[in-house]
Amino acid sequence: MSVLTCVLESMGSSCSRSHSLNEAEAAENGKSADIDRRILQETKAEQHIHKLLLLGAGESGKSTIFKQIKLLFQTGFNDAELRSYISVIHANVYQTIKILYDGAKELAQVESESSKYVISPDNQEIGEKLSEIGGRLDYPLLSKELVQDVRKLWEDPAIQETYSRGSILQVPDCAQYFMESLDRLAEADYVPTKEDVLHARVRTNGVVEIQFSPLGESKRGGEVYRLYDVGGQRNERRKWIHLFEGVNAVIFCAAISEYDQMLFEDETQNRMMETKVLFDWVLKQRCFEKTSFMLFLNKFDIFEEKIQKVPLTVCEWFKDYQPLAPGKQEVEHAYEFVKKKFEELYFQSSKPDRVDRVFKIFRTTALDQKLVKKTFKLIDESMRRSREGA
Repeated sequence: MSVLTCVLESMGSSCSRSHSLNEAEAAENGKSADIDRRILQETKAEQHIHKLLLLGAGESGKSTIFKQIKLLFQTGFNDAELRSYISVIHANVYQTIKILYDGAKELAQVESESSKYVISPDNQEIGEKLSEIGGRLDYPLLSKELVQDVRKLWEDPAIQETYSRGSILQVPDCAQYFMESLDRLAEADYVPTKEDVLHARVRTNGVVEIQFSPLGESKRGGEVYRLYDVGGQRNERRKWIHLFEGVNAVIFCAAISEYDQMLFEDETQNRMMETKVLFDWVLKQRCFEKTSFMLFLNKFDIFEEKIQKVPLTVCEWFKDYQPLAPGKQEVEHAYEFVKKKFEELYFQSSKPDRVDRVFKIFRTTALDQKLVKKTFKLIDESMRRSREGA
């Protein structure tokens, strides 16, 4: 082979390698450009998503609001998600009956009219068995036999008397709802309904989020919101801080029915007093200087019933309340008093340069789907007007 032939072949080989390198480089550059384009698109999309933070003390109804958003503005719960609540609901039944049985025994020892809380001899063995089950980490699925035991104990006059004192015993709000549905819950093919899921009580740990539009997924052009829910118990609140930046609105849930109840995690602290302290603290956070505040005075349905039996004045914050005659007028009078207390707290806790931020109060019942839907549409309208006026 001549020198000239070797040189030509070498040049051809170099050109081929160079061509391959150029193709690889072009492909790499193309990928890089695609990634940059996607990042830009996502960044633009993020700019149009409004961040909502759902805050409040434990048991304030935040998680129920969160579930309602999924039902109202997304596709709801699929079959697998519904079935995942079976164990939660059965646990709620066992936990409730244990609280009531143990509570009855305690009240029988300390109350002056102790005989009202003495379980009938026939039901004491059942009570011990169910209390033991309720204290386990893993609960058995409800069977027809266990349902008979639960119902028999639930209908015992001493348990009913104890249930009427539920506010001092940490009895969950879902107690009566599930006790009235025992047979259905134990059916072999039982699948929880959306109402069952809304009533199911499971404490929020960590942070959960959901993206939605109050116009629904099928309608375009609506504002998009990302709602964050975090646990309300004291030990969960340290997880709140890192979510505070860049929030468009805080939705603060206050369970107004809990003015006579104590915290789950500290039975010396009144729940309403804890809510007052927490709301005051949130209002004073520097990162919320221009953040809109939406206050949900929640659990109005329970408040409406309770106010006829338990005076507001049992709560230190409401000592100056002057009641009217019993009836619907008293309910409205009491509600307006509580609302005014929160309004006063808002303006006392807001610096002069913050009082012009959007502040709205809504009367809510987290279990009422129509009311929750209407409330979020009002929030959407309010935030739209705020942005347009900015």
